[in-house]
Amino acid sequence: GGQAREEQDRTVNVNVNGTSMARVTRAMSSSWRSNILSASEALEVAKTCRRVAVLGIKTAEKRDQPAYHVPEYLQSCGVEVIPVPVYYPDVKEILGKPVYRRIGEIPRPDELDVVDVFRRPKDLHQHLDDLLAAKPKCVWLQSGIAHREFEEELAMNGIKVVSSRCLLLDHQAATRSSNL
Repeated sequence: GGQAREEQDRTVNVNVNGTSMARVTRAMSSSWRSNILSASEALEVAKTCRRVAVLGIKTAEKRDQPAYHVPEYLQSCGVEVIPVPVYYPDVKEILGKPVYRRIGEIPRPDELDVVDVFRRPKDLHQHLDDLLAAKPKCVWLQSGIAHREFEEELAMNGIKVVSSRCLLLDHQAATRSSNL
């Protein structure tokens, strides 16, 4: 038989600071699943990304940490890196670029190829509304960062998601394979 494509209301309960908030999302029954990217799709995103916001970026004092050296590497490859630190309230620039405090404050957030996320899984939900409103093309959760409900909420709202992969390693692998 043919695949039934029914539209349904889906309620996702999101817990924010101990308060349960229901969010209703319109979604085709399973078409949103294609927004959860495979390894090969992640490599393609890594290869083609040109404008990347880095949520949770660190400053040069933490240059040994991935949250600094991954965006530093991307910038060295010609990628436009837009810093969105969570801490460092007094910092005005990182990697020579002006700092934004929310993804939604970035000019043309819907033209972001990737929001590269350096946040613990338990801290992701505080950024959900900002990301949903900004509508970047892809949210990339760095190595070791995964949260199924968070990823599904983004995917159901038309945002592609990569989880628990390193954008630096995937960019190197993708650009190396395309240069062979």
